[in-house]
Amino acid sequence: MRKGNIILVLSVVSSVMLVALAFFQWQLVHILTPFLMPFLWLAVAGFFLVTVIFSIMAIFKKQSWKPVLIQALILIFIIFFPINKVILNLDFENHRADRETVVKKVKEGVLTSNVSYNDSLIHLPKEYGKLSKGGGDILVEKKNDEYKVLFFTLRGILDSFSGFVYSSSGEKPRSGDFGGDFIEVKQLAEHWYFVSSR
Repeated sequence: MRKGNIILVLSVVSSVMLVALAFFQWQLVHILTPFLMPFLWLAVAGFFLVTVIFSIMAIFKKQSWKPVLIQALILIFIIFFPINKVILNLDFENHRADRETVVKKVKEGVLTSNVSYNDSLIHLPKEYGKLSKGGGDILVEKKNDEYKVLFFTLRGILDSFSGFVYSSSGEKPRSGDFGGDFIEVKQLAEHWYFVSSR
């Protein structure tokens, strides 16, 4: 295989790895944990960067311009395509009905706190475990007859987390809810919000 072809193959492989990691990072972080995920990003981004350098060198050696073009297009795609937004919207829409069933069971008292160290935490039954990442737990806050229920999309370190919040009153979640310091609160549908806490 010619050297130019090897660089082309490496540029395609590194580009596919980068896009795949961007699309599947929400699933991978629950396997690798938030501690190890940055190392995977570093390895994949490093491999991509090394192939970019070799691709640029190939242009100067007049071997091929295709690897640089492929990687430039991938970088433009990663920077400008809202991958996280698309993935989160898909997750929300695909599991919305099941999450609303869980909320109904919480309101009816069918699902109650079952974790000894935190009376706001409910470990979901197996059939609903996939609805809240990082262990299948939800957080419930009740004030008078109003409920706020948090389904995790990322259960990070300490008070760093993100997730979907159901608000029975429709009131927007505020910093302090669920012990979070929200840097993002976005309404997804009536009674539903996406929140991110640092």
